[in-house]
Amino acid sequence: MVNSNSTKPQKTALLLAQRIVRDIEQQGLGPGEKLPPERLMMDSYDAGRGTLRESLRFLELQGVLSFKPGPGGGPVIQKPTAENLATTLALVLQFDSARYRVVAEARSAFEPLMARLAAERITPEGLAGLEQTLVDMEAGLHDTEAYLDSNRRFHQGIAWASDNSLFGFLVEAMAGSMDVTRSTEQPQRRRQVVLRAHHRIYEAIAGSRPDEASEAMGEHVQEYLVYAQRKHPETLDRPITWQGAP
Repeated sequence: MVNSNSTKPQKTALLLAQRIVRDIEQQGLGPGEKLPPERLMMDSYDAGRGTLRESLRFLELQGVLSFKPGPGGGPVIQKPTAENLATTLALVLQFDSARYRVVAEARSAFEPLMARLAAERITPEGLAGLEQTLVDMEAGLHDTEAYLDSNRRFHQGIAWASDNSLFGFLVEAMAGSMDVTRSTEQPQRRRQVVLRAHHRIYEAIAGSRPDEASEAMGEHVQEYLVYAQRKHPETLDRPITWQGAP
């Protein structure tokens, strides 16, 4: 069945926004550089003031632009972040009535592949950063915020070490408003289990053993899903909201 939305003509402002992004790329412009004044852009794109402002506002919401106030100000290019992705993803999932369970299930599917790729591609700098998360987690086992922070950085480190930016952005997005671990109580015994799992994953990645890294990560994320289902099923069954994790 064809989605009727896909047959709708695109709005003029959206088409203009796409042209602006294409020109930014073709001209080699980067974060911190300014776009031309409004009058010049209107002439260059043969666009009305209202359409241009709507396009720029759309790019601002997508994290492509910010606006510098005052004389000499105007639209300034910036690089979109995982936070922009998280906002869009959370809204889409909220309006689909999705539950936090879908996040945990999705991570259990793609994080083993992330670990496999990291074992093949990680840099010395990435490995050092990953090792530091283990040190920080062990030191912060009795500090909930420190423990959660090191846990988040461990998974993000592996995502980026996979040398696949989609994994990196997805894990960073899920570590924000869709991070259910922040609302599930994890006693000391549970934290020790997680630390041991992280050590096993790290050792496989450090030893360039992709199969072992994938298996260890698969067991780790699946074990969390089982734990959360047993101890905190109500959290997994709560609807995802733009406002943040339950």
